Amino acid sequence: MLTPFLAVATIALGAPGTPSSPMDSSAIARVLLLLRSADTTVCELAAETIGNSWGMRWGSDLLPMPMPMPMPTPMPMPMMRHGSFRVPHPHVHIRHGWWSDEPATLGAFRPFLRDESRCVRNLAARVLGRARAAGSYDAFLALLRDASPGLRETGALGLGELDDQRALGSLQEALRDRDPGVRAAAARGLGEIDDSSSVGPLARVLTDESEHVRLAAAWALGSIDAPGAIEPLGRTLHDRSSTVRTMAAWALGARASRSAVTALGGALKDPSPAVRRVVAWALGQAGGQDAVDQLQPLLGDSDPAVRVAAAHALGEIGSSEAVPHLSALVRDTSREVRRTAIWGLGQSGDRAAVSALGGGLKDRDADVRQLSAWALGEVGDASAVALLAGALKDAEPEVRGAAAWALGQIGSAEARAPLETALKDSSPEVRAAAQWALDQIDDDGHRGPRPRPRVRVRGGI
Repeated sequence: MLTPFLAVATIALGAPGTPSSPMDSSAIARVLLLLRSADTTVCELAAETIGNSWGMRWGSDLLPMPMPMPMPTPMPMPMMRHGSFRVPHPHVHIRHGWWSDEPATLGAFRPFLRDESRCVRNLAARVLGRARAAGSYDAFLALLRDASPGLRETGALGLGELDDQRALGSLQEALRDRDPGVRAAAARGLGEIDDSSSVGPLARVLTDESEHVRLAAAWALGSIDAPGAIEPLGRTLHDRSSTVRTMAAWALGARASRSAVTALGGALKDPSPAVRRVVAWALGQAGGQDAVDQLQPLLGDSDPAVRVAAAHALGEIGSSEAVPHLSALVRDTSREVRRTAIWGLGQSGDRAAVSALGGGLKDRDADVRQLSAWALGEVGDASAVALLAGALKDAEPEVRGAAAWALGQIGSAEARAPLETALKDSSPEVRAAAQWALDQIDDDGHRGPRPRPRVRVRGGI
């Protein structure tokens, strides 16, 4: 027997019809009825599946904190033209805009706005709101004025998904609702609408007795592009809840404003490693010399994840002032700290990083050695040629290939002899990289006519 989650997944992904066939409203109604008795976790997973498969990207977490922090892997792009480096390009069909031509499909969701299951009615509200379905504004507003707090919460959620400026006043008023669930949904909705008039009302509920309300208000302020949000968020970095403090730090980073640096500095010694990690990320988003100065204490943090975040932030800023601090981390006890510091040194493009990266070529971990070679190629200074020529003899072909690529990036005549030797390497990938590198150097030992590609790193958490 299919679980509710699998049943929804089957329907949401288009079975038994084709991806372009209209959704069966009766089938949707059956699934929603099935979800009524499902476990909350199963229901939320099913809601995420049905939304995502229709091109309405959302997660079960209503307050996401996106913090791209790549754990870098070198990827020499110029050799991608060789067959062994080919990368597949999957074709994924997403049914964007299915709702526009299928009002009957949306009609299947409308009766469930008042369902006894919180998950089901909130799923219906999110679908109808995202679809901008006709009549949704009035339906959500009626729910927000209902005597039931559960229905008021659904109404606030729907108004936020609808992203209609007409809802601002009603949602701001709902921040004073007696039910914390309604207040939290109203705060989230105001963040979705993103209007500067909401900064003051949201700032006032940052002191709400409910942690969930304070959390939603901090998230909303991070989603609103207004300078007035920075000062109240700075105060929230002292909230009694570490979860709220973490969200406040994220919100300050989301503003990517240098005026947030001073406020973030007050949380450098927060007792929670999670807060310090997000503070490091936020300082990287703010940028500037002040942020570099604030990050330095976090490079010696007792928690490796905080050191990783601080090293990544310095790499994002790309300041030459960070090179000495990142260089010291190349000898860190944590592999991930070493990798991230090396990535940051590559991002700096500063020749002062060559010595430390040369040390990275001797690391016991092959991934660290490979990344060090990549970083030396990014720096592109001729003083690294001898170091990279030595790396062409590394035991691991991935390291030798990255070293060959880096020598091609530098384009020095001194690299010709070791690269010609590498043409006899046992690895076809290394031989291909060496040939590409030699093609970058003309007969006079200068860089060839081809433009020098800048290679970035891939990956993410």
